[in-house]
Amino acid sequence: MKKKLLSAAGTVFFTVLGLIYIAPILIVFMNSFKEKVYINKEPFALPTEKTWNGIENYLTAINKYDLLSSVGWTVFITVGSVVVILVCTSMCAWYITRVKSRFTKALYLLCVFSMVVPFQMVMFTLSLVADRTRLNTPWGIIIIYLGFGAGLAVFMFCGFVKSIPTEIEEAALIDGCNPVRTFFNVVLPIMKPTYISVGILETMWIWNDFLLPYLVLDLNKFKTISIAIQYMKGSYGRVDMGAIMAALIMAVIPVIIFYLACQKHIIKGVAAGAVKG
Repeated sequence: MKKKLLSAAGTVFFTVLGLIYIAPILIVFMNSFKEKVYINKEPFALPTEKTWNGIENYLTAINKYDLLSSVGWTVFITVGSVVVILVCTSMCAWYITRVKSRFTKALYLLCVFSMVVPFQMVMFTLSLVADRTRLNTPWGIIIIYLGFGAGLAVFMFCGFVKSIPTEIEEAALIDGCNPVRTFFNVVLPIMKPTYISVGILETMWIWNDFLLPYLVLDLNKFKTISIAIQYMKGSYGRVDMGAIMAALIMAVIPVIIFYLACQKHIIKGVAAGAVKG
């Protein structure tokens, strides 16, 4: 009986906790369909026939503020950065784990150390360097994201590579595979759980990132969705709350769907990359 009561109490607790977490998203979603004048007056009320504005807020965000262009640049930067991070850091982790030398030890320590360096320490220097080296473009910022995302990715990949038997790679080399083919044909498929986990974590970070693109990108030409939402604030403090609510939903929903679709792989990949070896 006690176990049933504890189980029921736990279910209620986590249900309430989940509702608390999703409440802000639901409030923003409701307000995205209201007339903007009622968003400030009745922010917690459900839309009614009087306050209903349909999809006008979404159309305003798309047409007036060119939100689709920002979404396109965000998708390009996110996908490009994640692909580059996954490929480069997994190969780096494999090399660090299999080649035992002072250089690989130092390289691993540098990658781990980069995880504890606050971004605020380097952001002004980074902005200056990015401008001078012409990295202030959507394809240039991918290189910068590789530098900032490498620490966690290398750490997780190294933990997983240690669990892969070296006999598998030796058998591939005996069969005539060179190191590159061995990695892509043998090692990479085995690393799939960690690939998925690292990809999810990096995707959520890069998609929602505001400060790095704001400091690096040429904002006259390129804006990510986070920056575009910030720019919806007009002069003299004027804010189109309806368009902002719609833009927030357009920014949040894709990453939520992506996370829910892939969440089962996160714990598996993190455990595989952080515990083994």
